[in-house]
Amino acid sequence: MASLFRDRSSLGQSKRDNMTGTTSSRFTITTPTPVTSTLPSPFGDLTPTLTTTDLQNTAYEIFVAACRTSTGKPLTYIPSNSSDRSPSPSPSTSSLSNSPSMQRSITSTAASKMKKALGLRSSSSSNLGGSGSKKSETSSPSPTGKGKKAVTVGELMRVQMRIDESTDSRVRRALLRIAAGQVGKRLESMVLPLELLQQFKSSDFTDQEKYEEWQKRNLKILEAGLLLHPHIPLEKSNSASQRLRQIIHKALERPIETGRNNESMQLLRNAATSLANRSSDGLLSESCHWADGFPLNLRLYELLLEACFDVNDETSIIEEVDELMEYIKKTWVILGINQMLHNLCFSWVLFNRFVSTGQAENDLLYAADSQLAEVAKDAKTTKDPAYSKILSSILSSILGWAEKRLLAYHDTFDNGNIDSMQSIVSLGVSAAKILVEDISNEYRRRRKGEVDVARNRIDTYIRSSLRTAFAQRMEKADSSRRASRNRPNPLPVLAILAKDVGELATKEKDVFSPILKRWHPFAAGVAVATLHVCYGNELKQFISGITELTPDAVQVLRAADKLEKDLVLIAVEDSVDSDDGGKAIIREMPPYEAEAAIANMVKVWIKTRVDQLKEWVDRNLQQEVWNPRANQEGYAPSAVEVLRIMDETLDAFFALPIPMHPAMLPDLMVGLDRCLQYYITKAKSGCGSRNTYVPTMPALTRCTTNTKFQGVWKKKEKSVTSQRRNSQVSTMNGDNSFGVPQLCVRINTLQRIRTELEVIEKRIITLLRNSESAQVEDFSNGLAKKFELSPDSCIEGIQQLCEAVAYKIVFHDLSHVLWDSLYIAEPSSSRIELFLQELERHLTVVSDTVHERVRTRIIADIMKASCEGFLLVLLAGGPSRSFSRQDSQIIEDDFKSLKDLFWANGDGLPADVINKFSSTVRDVLPLFRTDTESLVERFRRLTLETYGSSAKSRLPLPPTSGQWNPTEPNTLLRVLCYRNDEVASKFLKKTYNLPKKL
Repeated sequence: MASLFRDRSSLGQSKRDNMTGTTSSRFTITTPTPVTSTLPSPFGDLTPTLTTTDLQNTAYEIFVAACRTSTGKPLTYIPSNSSDRSPSPSPSTSSLSNSPSMQRSITSTAASKMKKALGLRSSSSSNLGGSGSKKSETSSPSPTGKGKKAVTVGELMRVQMRIDESTDSRVRRALLRIAAGQVGKRLESMVLPLELLQQFKSSDFTDQEKYEEWQKRNLKILEAGLLLHPHIPLEKSNSASQRLRQIIHKALERPIETGRNNESMQLLRNAATSLANRSSDGLLSESCHWADGFPLNLRLYELLLEACFDVNDETSIIEEVDELMEYIKKTWVILGINQMLHNLCFSWVLFNRFVSTGQAENDLLYAADSQLAEVAKDAKTTKDPAYSKILSSILSSILGWAEKRLLAYHDTFDNGNIDSMQSIVSLGVSAAKILVEDISNEYRRRRKGEVDVARNRIDTYIRSSLRTAFAQRMEKADSSRRASRNRPNPLPVLAILAKDVGELATKEKDVFSPILKRWHPFAAGVAVATLHVCYGNELKQFISGITELTPDAVQVLRAADKLEKDLVLIAVEDSVDSDDGGKAIIREMPPYEAEAAIANMVKVWIKTRVDQLKEWVDRNLQQEVWNPRANQEGYAPSAVEVLRIMDETLDAFFALPIPMHPAMLPDLMVGLDRCLQYYITKAKSGCGSRNTYVPTMPALTRCTTNTKFQGVWKKKEKSVTSQRRNSQVSTMNGDNSFGVPQLCVRINTLQRIRTELEVIEKRIITLLRNSESAQVEDFSNGLAKKFELSPDSCIEGIQQLCEAVAYKIVFHDLSHVLWDSLYIAEPSSSRIELFLQELERHLTVVSDTVHERVRTRIIADIMKASCEGFLLVLLAGGPSRSFSRQDSQIIEDDFKSLKDLFWANGDGLPADVINKFSSTVRDVLPLFRTDTESLVERFRRLTLETYGSSAKSRLPLPPTSGQWNPTEPNTLLRVLCYRNDEVASKFLKKTYNLPKKL
């Protein structure tokens, strides 16, 4: 900060000593490059013919004139510590020994008032007689030895404005002559260029060319001040302006004589004075207005204010700025400047100097910002349209420059210049607030409480800069992807971008948000919300183009999910103190739903795999022949393939680079489960069941005792029942895939699947444990990792197939030795031996083919079917069968043989299983030994008990339930129907009128 106001112990020890002549008081001008603003002037173009040097010379002339006439008597102030010196006055000062206040010598105060006002620290040494700054220490020593000359304000200003001594001397001589010729006349009553033109001839200059240049400059100044930029606007019909324009144009082409009594000079004076003395009320004014029109006066004043900067150090304001500024302000009366215009111009000068010197001295920026605070106060107190116009122009220039940097502050600021960001933001916000609050009509039309200018501007800067930075990161990520194209496993662009955006958000939070938070309490939240939207737009396009789950897609979505969590965390932390808890910011961040996108793609992946498996099942089951010799274990090759594909699908699923294996596993399990259930359903489809093979029971008849036509009815009945049974199983005749061995292979296949399901479920647990995304709670829910449909389907399928095999063997394959021949005609001549022989052969085939874990079950089902077939022959065998009481022993012996076959001397079914399935036959067989009268009596009693008093008049015919039982009326009735005696026949004839034949 101290570098802005350099120490100066005395001007003799400052760098300005380098410009001295042969004595310390003679200053010559070095040739530093003049300050050239990189910004267009907010004052506009005055005239293309007036150069900066022209304006600078005019400004200096006004300064000298204003200072000389601001007091009535000559003043010379000598510092107290220079009384012992014997200065040698320079020719210019000695010739002006009676000069007024311009001869006041420079002194330095302990602390500059201006430095305090601008918030600047004092230099380390501020006394003129003390040691200088580092810059002063390196300067040449004073030629006068230890005596130091007191330097005047006028001399300081001459050096600062780069005016050579000959020009300065000429100006001073002219002003002396003017003062002598117009004693008592105030400066503001003169048109200074006119007066100067009359004071010199070409002989006063080194050559004619110099004189003509000087004359043309003064004429151009008159043109600019009275014609181009007058204090009061000119009417087109004004004759004085037309005359003056003609005179000046002629004079610019050919120099005019400027003697006091010269006609051309008189014409010039009359025309110029007439225009300068105009007032707003149309009357002539005592004051002359020739340099106070906008923007000429501001441009001239700008050049005077720029003299506050050290001519040898363009970024530093001179230590003597307070005294110099005091004299600069004396020009206000000529230039029409007031405190408000001064504040405005000085703000611009400080700001423009910061820009034009390479933005190296941040103290200039701080000072400009401080001065702009005064401008903000002024802007609220005046509605002068001229002031508002120039205010708007200057502030627009400042704001335009600031916003060019702030709208892309990530490109503008880095570790080397981050210190200047706060001042630039403050400057831009201050300019914007004045423009909006004090100039904008729109702001006035709305309630002020509705508009927070500072917050809105910062919001705009954040969003704009981050959008720009995001676009740059996007391009960088794309370039990085192209550069790594030939490397193994290159990262997708959006995965790279997600990482870059995360780093950008962290930098924003750590570096820029703390600065911007002064104006916007949720700067970091706005920043991450902007980045979230930018990345979200790219992600949305990416997701819309995804058709399948690829490693790149998953990588991008996982990166997006991580980025979103990081951005939301920053937003929440930044908004913790907000009224709504950050809800407004979060609403700007619609969820990426990256996990949902991954989940959806995983679901598509699962559906594709499951559909492929189902198609495979359909295709292979059509070709499956259920060959028992296809493999050693006796199950279908198609099942092996199904289980293999399921294993591969599970491996592929857990190999997916997704963060949600536990969450998506149930979907896969359901798909595989249904697929397997579909296979099981197809495997048992068309194999029949008990009802497929059990023949339809014939209608009840009564026996004809000792009939000679019994054999005829046998033959006829046999053909009828056989036809019915054959029609029920006709779909399986001729289809080798539904033979008993093939059905056994189907049973083995379902058993194999059932066993493998347990293995697969254990394997899934292992795969889940190895998954990086698995949590402890994922193992608590066992249902999500088990097959729910297939195990039960396997059990049901095995039951159905075992039953189908049993009833197929008994009622279809062995029908010729059971239903068609057992106990036909005389029971004693058609006993059960043939059936048992055939049954034993089938049992051997089944035992050799079926899996040992279901062998007992299927043989038990065959025994159950055999017992049911045996009872069906006895109780529903049709009119071709009849039994006497004496036949009961034959029947009991045959039944014992049937049981012995399954007992197999202890190597067959367990005794309890045999007893379970033979119990119904065992309970019914005693009825065949019971006498007919007892059977009739028991039937009557049970029927009456069942039907009550309604059965007294006539016994109802009990329905066939198929549940044979010695206490069940229908069972008793059937025993009577097949009893070969007269009592039974008469009872049935009388009671139910049953026929003897079908």
